[in-house]
Amino acid sequence: MKILRFNDDRIGVLKDGSNVVDVSGIIQYRVEKGPQRVMEEVIANFDDYRKEFERLLREGSGFPLSVVKLLAPIPRPGKCLAAFVNYLDSPERTPDTLPIEFFYKAPELLGPEGAVELPDLPAVVVTQPEAELAFVMGPCGKNVAESDAMDAVFGYVPFFDVSSRGMVRRTQFLPKGQGTHSPCGPWITTADEVPDPHNLTVRSWVGGEARQDYSTRHMAHKIPELVAWLSRFIQLQPGDVIATGTYHVGLGPMNNGDTLEIGKARFSVSSSGPRKDAEWLPGKSQPPAGAGVSRV
Repeated sequence: MKILRFNDDRIGVLKDGSNVVDVSGIIQYRVEKGPQRVMEEVIANFDDYRKEFERLLREGSGFPLSVVKLLAPIPRPGKCLAAFVNYLDSPERTPDTLPIEFFYKAPELLGPEGAVELPDLPAVVVTQPEAELAFVMGPCGKNVAESDAMDAVFGYVPFFDVSSRGMVRRTQFLPKGQGTHSPCGPWITTADEVPDPHNLTVRSWVGGEARQDYSTRHMAHKIPELVAWLSRFIQLQPGDVIATGTYHVGLGPMNNGDTLEIGKARFSVSSSGPRKDAEWLPGKSQPPAGAGVSRV
């Protein structure tokens, strides 16, 4: 099932790939609960909601996807985390040499047709959209065993980790954590529709030009290991969004006026500064003279 948010914070389910069936009426006190709490409730209690959602899908034709305004499928997750160097995209990288690590992304996820804003930061020599597979947590908690981890995943969503290169920072706040730098969408595909998340193709386009094209089979640490590791240190909650990292081959710059595309989601780019087109492939290319070092 593909679950989405649209228009004035309504909840929909995709039918036949092209129509949206509104299921908002099933959720009691939806307006009073607010957008994020509603999505957390749907995810945490999906077994209870599923039958009613399926009934509405059978009974209603919905309306064309083209006439709705899609929103971020999760408006503001309690946590949005991104894996740090988690793909075997060069010969020297092996699971043993890539320790599991994460950084926080801005939790105000940017929905389809939203604008990624690039402030004018002189130290930045290029900003790159990293296309990633993200997973959405269902009910879980602390200390989840690897053997139970996949049962704790609610679904999957396309994600961009927008990354600014060139700054020497002790944190990832400006390089990766700015607002609008977490584009996500168009919808959550529930886990039962994804038999093997480690055998998916991730593709992206910038300005209509093909960029990344890779398989999630190259993930160094697979989802069960990521969930088990994270849950040792933090309490995972329904609706948390966790991006699994990227295969860096194919990365390139983004600038004012560009469009970003992943899956069936499209975003725009707005910048207040000059074009920045430095060639930079993390872990492979040498950074431009005077720029800082970035591994991710």
